[in-house]
Amino acid sequence: MRQRADKHHLVGESHYLPEADLKDKGLSRNSIGLLGSVVVAISTVAPVYTLTGALGPTVHEVGVHMPAIFLVGFVPMLLVAFAYRELSKAVPDAGTSFTWTVKAFGPRIGWMCGWGLVMATIIVLSNLAGIGTSFLYLALGEAFDSDWLRDLDDNKLVHVTTVLVFIAIATAISYRGMQVTKRVQYVLVALQLVVLALFIVLAIGKAAAGDVPTSISFSFEWLNPFGIESFGALTAGLSLSIFMYWGWDTALSINEETAGGPKVPGRAAIISVLFIVVAYLMTGIAALVYAGTGTTGIGLNNDENDNFFATLADPVLGSHLGILMFVAVLASSVASLQTTFIPVARTLLAMSAYEAVPKVFSRVHPRFKTPGFATVTAGVATSAFYTIMTILSEDVLTDTIYALGLMICFYYALTAFSCVWYFRKDLSRSARELLVKGVMPLLGGLMLGAIFLKTLVDVADPDYGDGNQIGGVGSVFVIGVGILVLGAVLMEVMRIKSPAFFRGDVLKRDTPVLVPEED
Repeated sequence: MRQRADKHHLVGESHYLPEADLKDKGLSRNSIGLLGSVVVAISTVAPVYTLTGALGPTVHEVGVHMPAIFLVGFVPMLLVAFAYRELSKAVPDAGTSFTWTVKAFGPRIGWMCGWGLVMATIIVLSNLAGIGTSFLYLALGEAFDSDWLRDLDDNKLVHVTTVLVFIAIATAISYRGMQVTKRVQYVLVALQLVVLALFIVLAIGKAAAGDVPTSISFSFEWLNPFGIESFGALTAGLSLSIFMYWGWDTALSINEETAGGPKVPGRAAIISVLFIVVAYLMTGIAALVYAGTGTTGIGLNNDENDNFFATLADPVLGSHLGILMFVAVLASSVASLQTTFIPVARTLLAMSAYEAVPKVFSRVHPRFKTPGFATVTAGVATSAFYTIMTILSEDVLTDTIYALGLMICFYYALTAFSCVWYFRKDLSRSARELLVKGVMPLLGGLMLGAIFLKTLVDVADPDYGDGNQIGGVGSVFVIGVGILVLGAVLMEVMRIKSPAFFRGDVLKRDTPVLVPEED
C-alpha cells in the first residue's frame, strides 16, 4: 500500500498521487505540447494589443520609468506563476484556480475565486472584440486611403455588428477544439511578434541615427522603480501592469489536454511570463527613445494618442509598412479574443463537473472534445454584455474595464495563498520546497493583495477613471464590488441547489500525497 512518505524517506525524485476526487471531464488528451501551450498563453496576454493602449497611460503615471513599472509588475506575476506550476503538478485539473482554492480553503472561497476568473474573462472578451473592430476599420482605411472606411467604426450599428461577428468567429474556433485553436494561433502570434520586433529595431535604429526630433537618450535610470516620484504613481502604474501581464494562466487551463507530462503546463506559463516581460521592456525602451515623453505630436504623454501604435505606425515603419502595425494589433486582439474563451469555458466546465454550477455546463462535444455549452454560453454572454453596455452607456463599459484589475488581483492572490496552504506540510522538507511552494507564492499573493486593496481605495474616489459616480462613490468601485457581491448571492443560490458541493462531499479539502518515484 502506498502511504504518505515523510521527509526522511524522500530521496531523489518524487511525485504526487492523483487526487481520488478529481474527475475526468472528457477533454481531448495530449492535444497540445509545450510550444503550443506557450503560444496560446502569449496569445491570451496579447502583447501588441495590450501595449497600444497601455503605454501612454503608464508614461502619464510614471514618465520615463515605464520600463521599471514593467519590471515591478513582472515580479508578482512570476511569483504567482510558480504557485500555478506547483499546484498544476499536484492537481492537474482544468478548473485551476477554482479547484485549487477549494482544495486549500474549502467550497465557498473556491467558488468565489472561480467567479472572479469568469467575470474577469467576460469583461476582457468584450474589450478585445471592441478594439479588434476599431483596428479592422483603421487597417482598411489605411489600406485603401479612405476616411469613409476609417469612420465606419464611429457608426454604432456597424461597430456592434462587427464586434458580434468577431465574437461568433472566436467562439466557433474555440468550440472546434485545441487542434484548430493551435493552428490559428501559430499564424496570428507569429504575425504580431514579427511586426513588433520590426517596430523595436526600426524605432531604436532611427532614434540612434539622430533622425527623430522627439528622441531621447536611453538611461538605466528608466529601470529603477525607486526613481518614481510618488507611491501613488507607483501603485497606479502597477495596476496597469497587472492588466498587461494577465492571461499567461491559460497555459494551466489546458493542463488536462497537454502532452508531455504534468510539468509542461507550469513550464509553459513561466516561459510565457519571461517572454512577455522581455517584449514589454524592449518595446517600452524603443518607444521612449523614439517618441519621448512630450505632450504634443507623437509624444507618449499626448492625451490625444489613444492608440499608441496607430500614432507611431507610419513614423517608425514608413508609409508603406505602417499598415502592418494596424494588422498586427488586429491580429493580436482577435487571437486573444479566441484563446481567452479557453479559461472561462474550462473553469465553468470544472465547476459544473464538481456540482458548483448547473450540470448543463459540463457538456463536452463528443467529436471536438471541448466544453461546448460553456464556450457558447461565454460567447453569448459577452455579446449581450457588450451590446447592452454600448447602447446604454459607453461610460459604464469603460468603468467595467477599469474594474478588471480588481478581479485579476482577486483570483490571482487567492490562488497564490492556496498554494502556500495546500503544501503547508511539505514546506519543511527542503529549502527548495519552502522557497517555491511557500515564500514565493506568499510574496506574490501579498503583493497582489496589496494592489487589490490600494486599487479598491483609489477607485472609490468619484474622480477616478472617467469621473463617473454613483451615490458619491466612484462607479468603478461600485462595479467591482458589485460583481463580487453578485457572485456571493449566486453562490448562496447554488448552495441551496447543490448542497453536496458546499458540504465538501464532491471536491474535498485535502493535502497532497507525495511518494518517492521508485514506488
